[in-house]
Amino acid sequence: MASEDAVGVVGVDGRLERANELYERAVFGGDVAGLEAAERELNGVEADLALARGRIVHARSLDGQGEDAGAGELELFERAAELYRLAGDVRGEGEALLWVGIFHQVVRRDEAPAAAAFERAHELAAQAGDKLTLSYVLRHQGIAEHMAGRLPVARERLEESVRLRRELGFMAGVAANLVGLAYIAVAEGRRDDAVAVLDEAAEIAEAEKAAAVLGWVEEARRKV
Repeated sequence: MASEDAVGVVGVDGRLERANELYERAVFGGDVAGLEAAERELNGVEADLALARGRIVHARSLDGQGEDAGAGELELFERAAELYRLAGDVRGEGEALLWVGIFHQVVRRDEAPAAAAFERAHELAAQAGDKLTLSYVLRHQGIAEHMAGRLPVARERLEESVRLRRELGFMAGVAANLVGLAYIAVAEGRRDDAVAVLDEAAEIAEAEKAAAVLGWVEEARRKV
């Protein structure tokens, strides 16, 4: 799995600006009712930073150095999820839980906690209408189903992720998922389909200048 990056909708700057506005209303306008909302905004800021830092640590852990390079990664993602929950940010909580699941699946190879995190992330992303995070959840659920030998379900998850990513214009992500679908096609004895899917993946990856995905395509072609 690549160190793909789900992009947050609300930025740190926006949260800080709103918190500052609420502070000024309280100090200069005497409106202290907004201070609780300001605290929620600051919880969101801290959550944004924890999530961003966790993803950076995750990228380092993928650099052939193992879990030691990712020390503190899980704690950062779990902290982000809790802070988003306190902030009432359903979308953010779903994204953070996605990364909790990715940590368990990719770094620890522990599917039980990964599955639980992905299931909850799926619920929250659907509730928030966050199609990008949902596409990641479906991708990783598809990976889990593939590893468990449940090929039809794996294919269904990845195909739905591809559909969402095409809708969003996230074409590098489409190419990444097509590589996964090619492996499933091989496992199901559909070699011609696998070749065709990899050709499409390569074409998209080249257009998107997604060098890492092109590497995955070439690796998969050696196994078809």
